[in-house]
Amino acid sequence: MGDHLGKSQHALLNEGDENEMEIFGYRTQGCRKALCLIGSIFSLGMLPLVFYWRPAWRVWANCVPCSLQEADIVLLRTTDEFKIYSWKKVMWISLSALSSTSGLTPDHPLIADEEFIINRAIRKPDLKQSVKLHHLVESHNSITVSVYERKAGAQDLESRLLVPGDLLILTGSRVQMPCDAVLIDGSCVVDEGMLTGESIPVTKTPLSQTASSAPWKMQSEADPRRHILFCGTEVIQAKAAGSGTVRAVVLQTGFNTAKGDLVRSILYPKPMNFKLYRDAIRFLLCLVGTATIGMIYTLCVYVLSGEPPEEVVRKALDVITIAVPPALPAALTTGIIYAQRRLKKKGIFCISPQRINVCGQLNLVCFDKTGTLTRGGLDLWGVVPCDQNGFQAVHSFASGEAVPWGPLCAAMATCHSLILLDGTIQGDPLDLKMFEATQWEMTVSGDDFHNKEMLAHTMVVKPPDTVGQVPAEGLAILHQFPFSSALQRMTVIVQETGGGRMAFMKGAPERVASFCQPDTVPTTFISELQVYTTQGFRVIALAYKKLETDCPTTTLMREKVESDLIFLGLLILENRLKEETRPVLEELISARIRTAMITGDNLQTAITVARKSGMVSEGQKVILVEANEATDSSSASITWKLVEEKKHGLFGSQDTYINIREEVPENGREGNYHFALSGKSFQVISQHFSSLLPKILINGTIFARMSPGQKSSLVEEFQKLDYFVGMCGDGANDCGALKMAHVGVSLSEQEASVASPFTSKTPNIECVPHLIKEGRAALVTSFCMFKYMALYSMIQYVGVLLLYWKTNSLSNYQFLFQDLAITTLIGVTMNLNGANPKLVPFRPAGRLISPPLLLSVILNILLSLAMHIVGFILVQKQPWYSMDYHSVCPVRNESVSALSASPNVPEKTRSNSTFASFENTTIWFLGTINCIVVALVFSKGKPFRQPTYTNYIFVLVLILQMGVCLFILFADIPELHRRLDLLCTPVLWRVYILIMVSSNFVVSLAVEKAIIENRALWTAVKRCFGYHSKSQYRVWQRNLATDSSWPPLNQTSYSDMQGVSYSNPVFESNEEQL
Repeated sequence: MGDHLGKSQHALLNEGDENEMEIFGYRTQGCRKALCLIGSIFSLGMLPLVFYWRPAWRVWANCVPCSLQEADIVLLRTTDEFKIYSWKKVMWISLSALSSTSGLTPDHPLIADEEFIINRAIRKPDLKQSVKLHHLVESHNSITVSVYERKAGAQDLESRLLVPGDLLILTGSRVQMPCDAVLIDGSCVVDEGMLTGESIPVTKTPLSQTASSAPWKMQSEADPRRHILFCGTEVIQAKAAGSGTVRAVVLQTGFNTAKGDLVRSILYPKPMNFKLYRDAIRFLLCLVGTATIGMIYTLCVYVLSGEPPEEVVRKALDVITIAVPPALPAALTTGIIYAQRRLKKKGIFCISPQRINVCGQLNLVCFDKTGTLTRGGLDLWGVVPCDQNGFQAVHSFASGEAVPWGPLCAAMATCHSLILLDGTIQGDPLDLKMFEATQWEMTVSGDDFHNKEMLAHTMVVKPPDTVGQVPAEGLAILHQFPFSSALQRMTVIVQETGGGRMAFMKGAPERVASFCQPDTVPTTFISELQVYTTQGFRVIALAYKKLETDCPTTTLMREKVESDLIFLGLLILENRLKEETRPVLEELISARIRTAMITGDNLQTAITVARKSGMVSEGQKVILVEANEATDSSSASITWKLVEEKKHGLFGSQDTYINIREEVPENGREGNYHFALSGKSFQVISQHFSSLLPKILINGTIFARMSPGQKSSLVEEFQKLDYFVGMCGDGANDCGALKMAHVGVSLSEQEASVASPFTSKTPNIECVPHLIKEGRAALVTSFCMFKYMALYSMIQYVGVLLLYWKTNSLSNYQFLFQDLAITTLIGVTMNLNGANPKLVPFRPAGRLISPPLLLSVILNILLSLAMHIVGFILVQKQPWYSMDYHSVCPVRNESVSALSASPNVPEKTRSNSTFASFENTTIWFLGTINCIVVALVFSKGKPFRQPTYTNYIFVLVLILQMGVCLFILFADIPELHRRLDLLCTPVLWRVYILIMVSSNFVVSLAVEKAIIENRALWTAVKRCFGYHSKSQYRVWQRNLATDSSWPPLNQTSYSDMQGVSYSNPVFESNEEQL
């Protein structure tokens, strides 16, 4: 519906965003609405219920299609695989009325440009708003703010009354932002831990004031987010320019803010298309079909028996409640609740419990590097200065000597985003280590340091008295171009006391070198960089240039400042592996779970860390994939190089160098290789070599220099190959990927981590195996409970239908005993088995309709059916059986043999119960004891859960239940029999009942162990029938295994079609969206 309609009736909302939706216009029609109302009355309210579950049907029934301009109802449909429908009423806001009150003309940019604030607020409402979300956001934003009005000046206003376009005045410190606002005057230091998960102060700079009429995002020189104060973040310091104030324009409020988006992602997480839940619904439909057959059988039997109509209807409806267990959803939930409780004890918290089952299916886990695989803090190892003669000797910081005065020392002292808060220097750990190595001091500008361009509270760094002769008395940081992960650099403009002005840059070596004068970059730059990156060091490059003092810093463009720089040298930092990293990765790899690294760090550093951590084992090859964008003279190209390990004697460890081999490695064709590529190459391959992307991802292990948007896109591409993807990161730049993955694990305790399904209190990757183990245990528990509940309902179903043949049934107390005393206790305690501490190299089945699970249920149903039929027929063939006898309990203590030989011995009594009969007694005992026996058979232990005997509560419950049932079976207590509507039978027949149940137990257990759980047997069956997995990654693996030309080495390929690109519109780079 809607695919054939005109464009005026159909549009796309939030295009490219995560919540992209299609919108269709409809107009309510009176006659249709009247017919629906009549239908609701005659259907006794069933039609509104159907419309509630099928919103699209409601719109199609009440409305007719029309253009969006004429619509009073819009039908919304998600563009994902679920195609979820919803509808909304339309409320129109007249822009002409708005312009008359605000004085805006129709051609004003605020109205004419749909990218501007007012049009975004009106035309793009968030479609998932709810009262619950509104109250949650509002409770955090009920504060008083200062707003500037044209006539009244500064006024205090409640934050809930803010609208886009208001002018905020920021004063003081520790201010919570109630909205998203664009900074236009002054600068701010903001703690964005709530959004990014990284509690490092971020400097926000004002939007440059230009005369251009272009949208403000286009006017930004780099990342527009560095000008935005996001809702929910804390403004630590607000620095005014001179004697002015810090001002910001409100951009978005309420649901459209960054915080509103975060809260929405919690309340409305991405739906999980997990096959277990779909199969559960299908299985329930099968049970409904079975119940329908039972209803037809019941109607036939009772009508032919001449029973009254009300009795026939009541018995037929009873069959539905018996065949479809109402406790099934609760039973499946208890296993997840217990797993969540065990995870909580291990410091792993979960906001989406359904994803615990998904953890059991993970076969690929992606890791961030810095702070996840390696330690969060960095140790300053040394600095490599350079001059006209090339790189100089390494200055080691182990000796404690400060860096000699010079541009390199000045760069280390000033090129950072550190702040002084309450007398303590705070900021990025890398910046902090670098500044501390200079042994300089940081102060705030006062009366002794005057500069007309300095903002209030400008940071000034000064050399201490203990440092040798330094010509400069101090350096003031006049302006910052903050670090951006997209730009991979930061730049500062510095004023020397009584001296000149300089610009310093630091960032990724490759990026910094590209901004320097070529003759200042040593010719050995690449080889020198590889010496350190191949050993796992983190390398930062430094550069500078002198600026003219007569040009105001506010008018300097970043492009002009960052040009013709002089290369200063390399800063070497050591980032060591965490102690837990290698054992965890080895455990995952031994369990045949793929691991991959997605980092923003240098590619060579990432390769070395992958080798040291065990992600790339000894003897395995790493193939470097480099892709270049198309140019005017050539099309896009992709090159394959082999990264070969060689011994290097400088530091006594193995180093890695790029070396193109002439031959294909012998083990390469066996898949014993890994691909490594950068974010730039990934982007080019996605656009120009989309057919190669799946082949690369099948063996892609190392992804470096990846932006946050590229991380999310990579996770999505893995999911397209049918991988169950887990993502583990520290929450700083990984929020998008954490939310995108099937299972996201955040190692950060900041508020941003709540957007991730799982958060680990322990900041290392040990939580990942724990999650997988608990997920597998929870998944197996769900299957066990589903099988048990289905079989329990079938046991009752078969027993009741057999009794219906005699126009009899189980009594209320008999049903109650089976439901509460047996099934409920088993359902609560069967799930208490913990996870097996060993991670085995195979996963549990992920579907209920898998052959082993279906065969297990069907065989056990057949066994129970056979046992009940045998008992039902045999009891009627006993010599003491008679329709007139209602008790076979002897008056005296005769022997069993005498009792069997003389049927006239038992006393003849009549029971007042309509249920009591020998068939009823036999069927009830067989069914009740069988429920206990089946619970023991279905309670799985190894390899995914701990053995059943370790579940002490469950074992104790089974023993007590079996003891009670045997007591009722063998105890001749007339009052007990009367309460349960049972008849006393000969002791020998009771022994026969035990024999039948025991035989069923032995056969059922043998079937489970010898057939259902026999992996070798099922592997042989698959091989015999030629079955192969249909998962995309398995298909690619089989194809590549037979491709002698893969992987290509010492080759360069070019794209055939220019202008044709592959795009993934759902996951565009986060840097381009606000």
